[in-house]
Amino acid sequence: MVNKIKIIVADDNRNLCQMLQNYLQDQEDLMLVGLAYNGLEAWELIQTQEPDLIILDLVMPNLDGLGVLERINARTTMTRPKIIMLTAFGQESLTHQAMMLGVDYFILKPFDLDILSKRIRSLMLDTSSDSSQFSSSASPNVTTVGSTVNLCVEVTAMMHQIGIPAHVKGYQYIRDAILMVVEDVSLLGAVTKELYPDIAKKYDTAPSRVERGIRHAIELAWERGHTDTLKRIFGYSMNIERQKPTNSEFIALLADKLRVMSKVS
Repeated sequence: MVNKIKIIVADDNRNLCQMLQNYLQDQEDLMLVGLAYNGLEAWELIQTQEPDLIILDLVMPNLDGLGVLERINARTTMTRPKIIMLTAFGQESLTHQAMMLGVDYFILKPFDLDILSKRIRSLMLDTSSDSSQFSSSASPNVTTVGSTVNLCVEVTAMMHQIGIPAHVKGYQYIRDAILMVVEDVSLLGAVTKELYPDIAKKYDTAPSRVERGIRHAIELAWERGHTDTLKRIFGYSMNIERQKPTNSEFIALLADKLRVMSKVS
């Protein structure tokens, strides 16, 4: 007999909940034990059903996803369920807070149901922490399955801290460049021949515009960013008050920090 994974879905979008319910009911190893349309309902279900995993929306009425996470963290007698958080583009600051509260995985809306089910199974295979009780001081594990979405959250949070404005074109170029280098560090040796052209192709522009866009974004960060934040992120690798990093230096350093944070080899 299959040992089913007990799941709670919490989202104020009733159509999405119904879609997830229909999908999960067709999975032999997954069992939906509750649907919640706001955070308070979710918390009640978590206490009564003791799920293995929660699919939790970040923004909900009455009590949002952050509030639910805080209550889970505060109840130290409760075996911690795995948390998959649903988030939308533009919620990066809230997502970063959720990451600090111990979310295991982020899914960006809209998402593919088959990918979601794979992530659920991958998370439940990692049982190293299942037998221990959760405390609010536990370190968040946001890269259990090497999620591209999780890496996006990390790099977005890092860029916000540095002070790169999200509305400039270079913002997207830098984010893509860092993620690409995290996956393939050899691209640092082919910035002009491969990295810029690949990004340019994605955005239907010229490699030279990608290079200028990244340079402009870095200059804005140095003009408007907080000196203390820049020093904390870039450390002693350069005198930030006297020099700005080159595009390649900037991408390389942030990619390396992201790689270490996410333990991506």
